[in-house]
Amino acid sequence: MKNTHLRRKFTFLLVTAAVFVGNIGANAQTAAQNNSPLPPATGFVNDYAGVIDASTKQQLETKLTNLRDTTDPKVEIAVAVVKTTGDRDIFDYSLAVARGWGIGTKADDNPSALLFVAIDDRKYFTQVSKDLEDELPDGIVGSLQRQYLVPEFKKGNYSKGISDTIDAYITTIRNKGNTAAPQQTPAAGPVSGDSDFPPGCGIFCCSGIFLVILLIYFAKANRGGGGGPSAKDRSRWGGGGFGGAAANAATSALPWIIGSILSGGGSSSSSSDSSWGGSSGGSDWGGFGGGGDFGGGGSGGDW
Repeated sequence: MKNTHLRRKFTFLLVTAAVFVGNIGANAQTAAQNNSPLPPATGFVNDYAGVIDASTKQQLETKLTNLRDTTDPKVEIAVAVVKTTGDRDIFDYSLAVARGWGIGTKADDNPSALLFVAIDDRKYFTQVSKDLEDELPDGIVGSLQRQYLVPEFKKGNYSKGISDTIDAYITTIRNKGNTAAPQQTPAAGPVSGDSDFPPGCGIFCCSGIFLVILLIYFAKANRGGGGGPSAKDRSRWGGGGFGGAAANAATSALPWIIGSILSGGGSSSSSSDSSWGGSSGGSDWGGFGGGGDFGGGGSGGDW
C-alpha cells in the first residue's frame, strides 16, 4: 500500500515536471516567433544584402507609402532582403520578422504582408496576414511569385523581380476593391490667403474702429467749440490742447489699426502654412502600424 502511494506520487511529480518543461519550450518558441531577428525597419524596403538599386528602392517606397495611404482598411506591405537565414527555416525567420516589426495597423482589420528574400539561400517567402488572405490567398501569392519573381531572380535581376512582384500584389489588392474611402468635402471656409479670424474677432475689430472714429469726432468737436483751449491746456498738451492731441493721435493710428486688422489673419495663415508645409515635405520613417497579425498564411519557394 505504501509502495503504491509512492509510485502515484512519483508519477504525479513526473507529469508535473513534463508539463512545466513543455510550457517553457512553448513559451520560448512563441517568443522566438514574435521577436524579429533583424534590426528595426527603416522603411518599407529593407535591403540587408545590398541587391536593390537606389532608384528601385525609392520607387518601391513611394508605391508602398501610397498603397498604405490610399487603402481602407490600410494595407502595409514590407520588403526584407537578407543574405541568409542561417540554420533557421525561412518560414520561421520571415514570420518572426513580420510579427516583430509589427507590420500592419493596430486596427481590428489590419491587412499586411512581408516579401522576404534570402539571397545566398536562394529562397523566398511572402508572409500574408490573416486580414489580407482574402485579397492575396496562398495560391495567388505563389503563382505571382513564380510568374514575376523567379524568372528575374534566375537572371540576377533582383531589383526587377522584387519590384514586379510588389506591383502584382498591389494590382491584385486594388482589383479586389480595396481603395480609400471617399474623403469628406471640407466645410466652406476662408479662401487660401484670406484672414482666418477667431470667433467674435470681426465684431471686436469693428467696435475698435468705431470707437476710434468717435474719439476723433469728439476730439475735433471739443477743439472747435468753447472758445478753444486755455493757456494752461495749451501749455500742458503742447499748444494743441487735449482735443488736438487726441485727434492727431487717433487720426495717425487709424490707418495702422485698420492695416493690422487686415493683415493679422494673413500673417497667421502664412505662419501656419509654413509649418504644415515643412511637415508634409518631410520624409522621416514613422514605422509600421504595430499590427503583426500573421498566422502563417502566404507562400514561398526557391529559384
